[in-house]
Amino acid sequence: MINFTSLRGAVARFGQFFKTRDFIFHDGRDLRRFSIAGRTQAALAAAFAVTLFFSAYGVAQAGAGAIALTGLTEKPLSPEAKVASMEAAVADMQTKIQQIKYVADVRAKRVEARQAMLAAALNNQGNVQPIAYEPIDAKAAAVAADVVEPLARVERSQVNLAIKARVATEKRYIAAVARAKAIGIDPARFQPKPVAMGGPLIAADSAEAAADLAADAQFRALFQTWKKLDTLEDGLISIPSVQPVTDMKFTSNFGIRSDPFRGTAAFHPGVDIPCATGTAVYATADGVVDKAERSGGYGNMVEIDHGRGIQTRFGHLSKILVTAGQKVKRGQLIALSGSTGRSTGPHLHYEVRIDGRAVNPMPFLTTADYLTALKNPQLNAVPVSTEAASDSAD
Repeated sequence: MINFTSLRGAVARFGQFFKTRDFIFHDGRDLRRFSIAGRTQAALAAAFAVTLFFSAYGVAQAGAGAIALTGLTEKPLSPEAKVASMEAAVADMQTKIQQIKYVADVRAKRVEARQAMLAAALNNQGNVQPIAYEPIDAKAAAVAADVVEPLARVERSQVNLAIKARVATEKRYIAAVARAKAIGIDPARFQPKPVAMGGPLIAADSAEAAADLAADAQFRALFQTWKKLDTLEDGLISIPSVQPVTDMKFTSNFGIRSDPFRGTAAFHPGVDIPCATGTAVYATADGVVDKAERSGGYGNMVEIDHGRGIQTRFGHLSKILVTAGQKVKRGQLIALSGSTGRSTGPHLHYEVRIDGRAVNPMPFLTTADYLTALKNPQLNAVPVSTEAASDSAD
């Protein structure tokens, strides 16, 4: 039951807060007085309380809405939803790991391929193919950037080395061209045919891809220059240069001379080197024996094909020690000198022919030191002097 006595006591105590109150105002001239009854005070207090309540309610509703928008009051996830969320996070992590592994593998292969090319160019050893790189996706590159930065630093160092190696290779190539021209050989006969290349133009899709392409261009330039040099030097090594006999003297030079039998002017297609019968005669460059037989005025003759249209002939031999089709090496014993055929005495008749035409052998005999240096694997071991070989046939 409701205790009316207590209720009346509470009302009485509440009423004590709203007794009639007098207020006096003085504005400097007049003195005014007015009163506010207790009921009026109670009504104003009730109105204020109601206003305060609704204001607090509105603020609470607005706060609840804001919290809902920020997701702070989301309902707890179900176990299934939690598992799905974890699986998605794991899948995302695995994707990133695969991207990092892919980028690292591609960059590692680039470093290895570029290093092989640098080693080949600097040491002049072996042969390498043009480098073809797998493109790297821009998103994958961004994910793996921090992880592969050490490899990227190595690549940048390799590019700098490639530039320096290309400059050194170009200098050596220019020297080899000059040497070939000095002995009367067109360097073009040793140059490889241009490599057939093509395909659609696809612009790089990122700054990193553009940087990779720029780096690749440096290595392609190095490869092309090095390939030209390697082919030219390989051709120069095939040029006859070793002395055909140990003691080199000349009794008759290349060109027009007085024929030893008729005394009339006649063309001499080689040089005559006096030597005792039975003197060792050596191949002046690697090649294949074309002829090893008796041949008219040459007497016993050996003809060697050195490739690229270059041949040598050795005449008036007393004994032939090779057979047609046999491969011979530079400096290999191929015959013994003599005086067979159209000869006035023991000597070696030596010729160099290019595309079937006899040329002066003397410049070839003065290139031995240069061609020997070409066998040195170090890039800077070959002299770069372009001074023409002297022609002693004058």
